[in-house]
Amino acid sequence: MNIEPFGLERWFAEYEHEADIMLAESGIRSLDADRFDLNPGELGYVIPTNGDPEFRAEVGERYGRSEDEVLFTCGTQEANFLAFLSLLDDDGHAVVVTPTYQALHAVPESMGEVSRVWLEPPEWELDVDAVADAIREDTNVVVLNNPNNPTGRYHPQEKVEAVYDLAEDAGAYLLCDEVYRLLASDPVDPVASMGEYGISTTSLTKAYGLAGLRFGWLVGAEEVVESAWEWKDYTTISPGIIDQHVARQALGEHEDDILAENRKLAASNRDRVREFVDEHGLEWYDPVGVNGFVRIPDGFEDAEAFCRGVVEEESVVLAPGTLFGYDRYFRIGFGLPAEELEDGLGRVESFLERHA
Repeated sequence: MNIEPFGLERWFAEYEHEADIMLAESGIRSLDADRFDLNPGELGYVIPTNGDPEFRAEVGERYGRSEDEVLFTCGTQEANFLAFLSLLDDDGHAVVVTPTYQALHAVPESMGEVSRVWLEPPEWELDVDAVADAIREDTNVVVLNNPNNPTGRYHPQEKVEAVYDLAEDAGAYLLCDEVYRLLASDPVDPVASMGEYGISTTSLTKAYGLAGLRFGWLVGAEEVVESAWEWKDYTTISPGIIDQHVARQALGEHEDDILAENRKLAASNRDRVREFVDEHGLEWYDPVGVNGFVRIPDGFEDAEAFCRGVVEEESVVLAPGTLFGYDRYFRIGFGLPAEELEDGLGRVESFLERHA
């Protein structure tokens, strides 16, 4: 297995720890641990290693699935990785809708062959016919990220269902990374609830503000989940006992309050960034979630040059669109606390005024 270096993570490694403000963070602001009971009792392994059966059954109910169709993982990253290990081999083929989080195309590219279907600016609309054209007889999986990272485009229910039907007709699975889904005020149905060929992956990171838990899950057909579990025993073995303990609370008695708070913050911050984009004559697709993909101002060589200038002069990290395949855009994350967002936007504004 040969895999490309993870460009976004290398970018963060270069700048994140020295910079004052992360305007490239793609999740909602982190919650304090003191709102949860942090005592799970004995600190052993979770048994069985795919997660507590009763808790898996509770999560499965959200998708109309059984406990045996749910696997708890170390974040969405592991859920996606294990799904690809289960679905692809040297002769495998994946169709990946891009731009997207690099792992969603780089991992399957390291295992088999990938055809990429590109969303096009300025609307970043999902082209169902293009997906149909990309599917082959040997296609194992179609990959979608909804809402999309980096654009914030939320593909509507009818289009996702159309793509699901295409995958099912081809005997392929539709894998949808849904980490931002519940930040929407009116979330579309999860893909795993659409039928046997739907796979949903997600976590408590982006919408719940619990990135440090590293708790996620994969929901899909029992044969896929069983295979992923076999691989998981060679990776993280089981979810963390504290992670699972807090996750039950976050998905139980605290869930309504957490999501209400986070949706309110995301909406308010999005309004503020929209004002900023309009004031400076920039362009973006009005996003769902906490990411926007903004066109860089004229006068800069490309997105990387623009973002390096901002971080080196103003100590604010943005994510260059070159990391997603678009060199005239940058990703801005606006899930952080409102005062930090305001400070960060003020610094970017200063940079723009100096380089107008």
